Amino acid sequence: MGCLMSQASGDGSVATELVARSNRLGADPRNTNYAGGNTSAKGTALDPVTQLPIELLWVKGSGGDLGTLTEAGLAVLRLDRLRALVDVYPGVDREDEMVAAFDFCLHGKGGAAPSIDTAMHGLVEADHVDHLHPDSGIAVATAADGEALTKQIFGSRVAWVPWRRPGFQLGLDIAEVRRSNPDAIGVILGGHGITAWGATSDQSEANSLSIIRTAERYIAEYGKAEPFGAELPDHRPLSEQERRARAAALGPVIRGLASTDRAQVGHFTDSAEVLDFLSRERHPELAALGTSCPDHFLRTKVRPMVLDLPPTAALDQVVDRLRELHTAYREAYRAYYERYADDSTPPMRGADPAIVLVPGVGMFSFGANKQTARVAGEFYVNAINVMRGAEAISTYAPIDEREKFRIEYWELEEAKLRRMPKPKPLATRVAFVTGAGSGIGRAIAHRLAAEGACVVVADRDEESARNVAEEIGSTDTAIAVTADVTDGIAVAAAFREAVVAFGGVDLIVNNAGLSISKSLLETTEDDWDLQHDVMAKGSFLVSREAARIMTEQQMGGDIVYISSKNSLFAGPNNVAYGAAKADQAHQVRLLAAELGEHGIRVNGVNPDGVVRGSGIFAGGWGAQRAAVYGVPEAELGAYYAQRTLLKLEVLPDHVANAVFVLTGGELSHTTGLHIPVDAGVAAAFLR
Repeated sequence: MGCLMSQASGDGSVATELVARSNRLGADPRNTNYAGGNTSAKGTALDPVTQLPIELLWVKGSGGDLGTLTEAGLAVLRLDRLRALVDVYPGVDREDEMVAAFDFCLHGKGGAAPSIDTAMHGLVEADHVDHLHPDSGIAVATAADGEALTKQIFGSRVAWVPWRRPGFQLGLDIAEVRRSNPDAIGVILGGHGITAWGATSDQSEANSLSIIRTAERYIAEYGKAEPFGAELPDHRPLSEQERRARAAALGPVIRGLASTDRAQVGHFTDSAEVLDFLSRERHPELAALGTSCPDHFLRTKVRPMVLDLPPTAALDQVVDRLRELHTAYREAYRAYYERYADDSTPPMRGADPAIVLVPGVGMFSFGANKQTARVAGEFYVNAINVMRGAEAISTYAPIDEREKFRIEYWELEEAKLRRMPKPKPLATRVAFVTGAGSGIGRAIAHRLAAEGACVVVADRDEESARNVAEEIGSTDTAIAVTADVTDGIAVAAAFREAVVAFGGVDLIVNNAGLSISKSLLETTEDDWDLQHDVMAKGSFLVSREAARIMTEQQMGGDIVYISSKNSLFAGPNNVAYGAAKADQAHQVRLLAAELGEHGIRVNGVNPDGVVRGSGIFAGGWGAQRAAVYGVPEAELGAYYAQRTLLKLEVLPDHVANAVFVLTGGELSHTTGLHIPVDAGVAAAFLR
């Protein structure tokens, strides 16, 4: 039993070596796409029951990514039981049943769920097997004369396997090719990718890389110079600044269209590969053929939506045309579904495009979260590279539409979707939080991200905003923008960054603020102007820009004002701050009345006494208020707590909780409301 544990957990084991090989292969996008392909290794261990040696297969489990694979992501199966399935295999018409049978071949507890490709790895007679999706390999696999090209490029070292949907029969086919071609190092899988093998882990990796690099060199040496055709002069890319501006202008419209069936997060790509493809005369024809590798079209749908106007077209004309194309796309997708669906087909998942191509500007990709949207875009770049390679040496000929449908609506894929965890309450929503570099804003940004939102951390202090965004996570979850809310141009620029990053915005928190505690006679015009500029004017500018984007998206939205107990309560030495907060409080009511017809809800939170963790109190307000009340500054939080009905201190997290309650879905029919978060201040009760 001790030997088995050593084998399964690492310490120089087969599994450790397999993970290292997988990580090396997966780290280079030339070798395989994100989460694409799988690797395996065979070895022996002691059976913990009989203490006799048994043969095991370690294979990357379902849904994992080679570049980030760990041993926990491996499925471990008994090889004798897996190979015994050949004797009970009911035939290709019932091959999906074999996936459930893999569970009865598992060895030990834990580990990942076996993937559909497990049979390929177990049945091929080689100790180490790699199945990958390299652009160069798929270019050969999708060439019209792929079989002849495989022989021409590789000779007898690599065999051709005609297209077959991944599954048990494909494993049998590759195993037979391996037996019939003992000198072969691997195969090209028609329309799909490559599989290579070796007696050792190093040999398998070397054989995989040999196939990939040989295909790359052949395409580079013998391929046509302009496989996508001549450049269209009126489709040349705009300058980077112009591209970003046009992407920001179009992003909310496109995201709204792509979210007709269900809300989506967006990603924008203006890479050289995308811009070159869209500048060439054959891009409409090739895009219409769709992608081929199953990993590609499962993420990108069978084909993208392509704008058929040049980048210099007027914005209004482009928006009108996008709406027309979207209607046509949905009709075509529904027809595609109805063409091939039968009584056993899962319901249609949605008819909106996952990829939208805009010549001269770039590519918009969409998904249930930022990572999914980004990866969908990466996959379409893979598809462009595949088309370029196939057209350079032959003619691009992806698998036919019926086969794509069989995989897109495969019951095994549907089962994988059903196993996904329930989305968090704010999944697909993009939040823009001002003053988020510290205090209450930081707490709100963290809470919204924890509930599934993508968060734009906006603050005039660039370093503080960046630190909070990095605390939250990667740029798939949060980005930092510098925003002086008193400057309309700066506010618009910050929102453009948000749109380019995530496709749009859905949830705005007007939190930026400051306070200067002075008596009426001591309050200067500058004191008054500064506080009104940041809170009253700043909230107005942010809300105005947000409302423009939200109305273009047509997805509704939330605007939340962090006002104050002082918007209602009249206290001493507080005229400028209290008046600015009262302005914010009435903006809530005014905007709720105006924006309701667009499905935009506007609500407010009225905190009080948030001393600990508060940027305002740390910036001098605490000392000033402590002096007003005649208590030491260190005891100001406790002082505020004692004057409340609940005798509780209010913290930034409590304000963040209220923001989530207002935006998390349970108060979907509430607008124009102010929630007090003050532990109970009777003088500030709403009347």
